[in-house]
Amino acid sequence: MKALTIGKLAKATGATVETIRYYERAGLIASPARTEGNYRSYLPDDLRRLRFIRRTRDLGFSLDEIRALLDLSGQKDRDCGSVDEIAARHLAEVDRKIADLMALRRELSGAISSCSGGTMAECRILEVFAPD
Repeated sequence: MKALTIGKLAKATGATVETIRYYERAGLIASPARTEGNYRSYLPDDLRRLRFIRRTRDLGFSLDEIRALLDLSGQKDRDCGSVDEIAARHLAEVDRKIADLMALRRELSGAISSCSGGTMAECRILEVFAPD
């Protein structure tokens, strides 16, 4: 595969050009070589790395977690326990967010089911939303 411009890299990964530049500034992607015309020139490894970053972002990993995962992925002979720890911590955070969302859902559902119609002055939903 030949080198890619930033536009082709963006298209191949579904990232925006600005997102790719941001990942470069954040140190997640190395600054690419430049062509004689001073265009960025990305290699297949950059494409794989950006796909990894995009997928882990889609899964909700933070940039720091992704940076740690990328660092670990370069240590081929190392035990993968560190990756397991990062993933397990992230899963616990996802579970906490799900629990928070379920509590929010119960609260909103209760507010909606308490509504018996009427005027705004009698609105039970607005009463539930109002602080004491």
